Amino acid sequence: MYISIKKLLKEGKLAQEVTLKGWVRTFRSNRFIALNDGSCLENVQVVVDFEHTDEALLRRITTGAAVEVEGTVVESQGKGQAIEVQAAKLKVLGDSNPEEYPIQPKKHSLEFLRENAHLRVRTNAFGAIMRVRSTLAYAIHKYFQENGFFYVNTPIITGSDAEGAGEMFRVTALDAKNPPLTETGEVDFKKDFFGRETNLTVSGQLEGETFAMALGKIYTFGPTFRAENSNTSRHLAEFWMIEPEVAFLDLAGNMDLAEDFIKYVLKYTLETCRADIEFLNQRFLDEEKTKPQNERSTMNLIEKIEFVIHNNFKRVSYTEAIDILKNCNHNKKKKFQYLIDEWGADLQSEHERYLVEKHFQCPVILFDYPAKIKAFYMRLNEDGKTVRAMDILFPGIGEIVGGSQREERYDVLLQKVHDLGIKEEDLWWYLDLRRFGTAVHSGFGLGFERLVLFTTGMTNIRDVIPYPRTPQNAEF
Repeated sequence: MYISIKKLLKEGKLAQEVTLKGWVRTFRSNRFIALNDGSCLENVQVVVDFEHTDEALLRRITTGAAVEVEGTVVESQGKGQAIEVQAAKLKVLGDSNPEEYPIQPKKHSLEFLRENAHLRVRTNAFGAIMRVRSTLAYAIHKYFQENGFFYVNTPIITGSDAEGAGEMFRVTALDAKNPPLTETGEVDFKKDFFGRETNLTVSGQLEGETFAMALGKIYTFGPTFRAENSNTSRHLAEFWMIEPEVAFLDLAGNMDLAEDFIKYVLKYTLETCRADIEFLNQRFLDEEKTKPQNERSTMNLIEKIEFVIHNNFKRVSYTEAIDILKNCNHNKKKKFQYLIDEWGADLQSEHERYLVEKHFQCPVILFDYPAKIKAFYMRLNEDGKTVRAMDILFPGIGEIVGGSQREERYDVLLQKVHDLGIKEEDLWWYLDLRRFGTAVHSGFGLGFERLVLFTTGMTNIRDVIPYPRTPQNAEF
């Protein structure tokens, strides 16, 4: 058995005999190994008795090499660490050619690290990001499990399009070069594996609703896929979504749930991953120094997280937000790429960030959106032109949560389905929920990577998922 570096440093027991396994970060003066095993941000210093160690073995101790060390924990004589390990036995488990190993102990660009995504997690920054990501995921399950929610696994392959966007990845087993055709010359999906046209899911919401209307409170947490050609720092083709659905919950309760959930998850992660987030905070501050003064954040990373945890989210109607945007100097001076000139406009990221970062200077929940720019399943308000939708907007991110009170009235939902040209037979089971024991219910979706983006202070979504899937890129 070997001890993790995290446990070793936490216990700090002197004179104990330990076995360590990890990867060499640096080896200097033929004597000092900085060893890291991924369990925490910190390295442990291993002191080698080079005078009594075979030279051939010393040459194999290079950056990136995997080693096993047996030795004694002693008080460190050098600066920067309280304890170190005096090596009695040293074994190289896996060599690393220093001429070829790309992750050398120096600063690398994020683009270079994306090209070496299989090794980038060995850097301090990406080790910290992925530990934070793991803790956020655990906190999400912890919150829902402690609050009476049941975890549901919704299908990844589906015949329904929850968003009505049409930007889906098709799943087929047909011969791409010679697919079977119908009499009218169209691809005959009846002869496909599932006997119908199927796609990768864009959301588990519709199936989640069916379980909420039986179990009361459920959540899904799984991969979702969008085939939109958005080559931006905020979009991925494959990402993870958290989607709770709750029976007997209206829009106000939905907003309360989303705010409470986000605050809990951030608080737990900040407390659990303090060292990693402090490291990422310093990285954030260093990045901010490279920006012009007027573009720098007024808060550091930890202050941003604590601000969200300790302050109420501002709740603003879409109509009020449009008035603010239409009359702001930014719009009047045509500094927005997409100018706001009338009610009904679909808000872009620049508008969302203006509301959060410039106008209100806090997280914002927008609600009661125009029906025309929202999905068919959202409950129509009495005015006949807005729906019970809500989006949560975060600084630096824009939209992080999208949710709504679902349309529980059968006749209203059926009319919406017809108006949008959705085939009734494709959603017969979803409509059944409104025929058998319908009730008010609500839910939301939170893009996990955007939450990780906010918590780590990173600026590109490609850097908070192990292997990003983006247009023209499916490497690794």
